[in-house]
Amino acid sequence: MKPYVIINAAMSADGKISTPLRKQTKISGANDFTRVDALRAESDAVLVGIGTVHSDDPSLRLKSEALAEERIKAGKPAHPMRVVVDSRADMPLDSDMFKKGLGQVVVVVSRAAPAEKVSALSEKTTVITAGETRVDLAEMLEKLGEMGVKQLMVEGGSTILWSFMSQRLFDEIRIYVGALIIGGKTSPTFADGEGFTEVDEFPRLTLKDAERID
Repeated sequence: MKPYVIINAAMSADGKISTPLRKQTKISGANDFTRVDALRAESDAVLVGIGTVHSDDPSLRLKSEALAEERIKAGKPAHPMRVVVDSRADMPLDSDMFKKGLGQVVVVVSRAAPAEKVSALSEKTTVITAGETRVDLAEMLEKLGEMGVKQLMVEGGSTILWSFMSQRLFDEIRIYVGALIIGGKTSPTFADGEGFTEVDEFPRLTLKDAERID
């Protein structure tokens, strides 16, 4: 059974998630960081794309030791599994995820990924294959479900977010809207990608809740 998928992101008031240079941009504040950490803690796995690894080099670990301890008491690993969608097996072997060693790292590659790169990654961490030339997200979700992932938190970046949304492979979206303007026609948005061209293609959402955080 595929996991329950929660897309989580922070965007500016004009819908941007980063600058035109696509560098890590602080949009939310301390209260939202706490919310994100809690969502990570309740999830079995946290997912990003290889683009986010290259631009931000995130560890995706829990910041709160108390939340990590709560997971241990519940019989779970201290930190959730960290999943990277990486069609070509380009994951740097010196990534922060490997350096900090907090929680299992799973790299998802396509069958077209160079064998030597897959072999090198396999010596470092768990590698699973899904899809021919690009990672097949639906197949990946099935395999993650088989690995015990019941709730998956998708953190980005924009290309990954679009892939999940365009394929309707999500159950819930949680988005923080910051009180700032980034601008720029080349700045990545919450849903980069080809975009929908017909009205009947648009995914229809239902607002369940809204609150002021920062």
